[in-house]
Amino acid sequence: MLLDLKPVRAGRDANARSFAGLMELYEQNYLRLRSIAPDLKVADEMISTVPGHHDLFLSITQRCRYTTMLRMTYQFEEEGKLLFEPDLHLKVYHDACVIEVQQFTSRCHGPMYIADLIDQKWRMNRFLFKWLGYCLHQGHYFQPMQHLKPGEK
Repeated sequence: MLLDLKPVRAGRDANARSFAGLMELYEQNYLRLRSIAPDLKVADEMISTVPGHHDLFLSITQRCRYTTMLRMTYQFEEEGKLLFEPDLHLKVYHDACVIEVQQFTSRCHGPMYIADLIDQKWRMNRFLFKWLGYCLHQGHYFQPMQHLKPGEK
């Protein structure tokens, strides 16, 4: 048998760090992102503001028929410079209802040098899964950003 379907039929999760587990993680990330950003066609830039927490920024970098590329990050200011931490670049596959982390940048984690591609993708997408859960727990929900004209508050 090429594919063991017993765990799926029994309702158990696919094995972690396997291709099937990674695809399941992509699906879960899609569901979580759609909970805080249900309509990615509303605007190219969105912000989620929750009192007592950092603002969460989402910007669309590319739109295609079946995919959307986006960036999700917090913004911090340190010594007069804007820092984006964590800085995730994501690819949403609308037809397949999955999200894949394309690029992950973090000063805390540093660059990821992992020999196994599935392991690397698992770590990046598992981070996204946990971060989206944290954002949902805080009550984040993206709204289109209003760009102010010079002199407006």
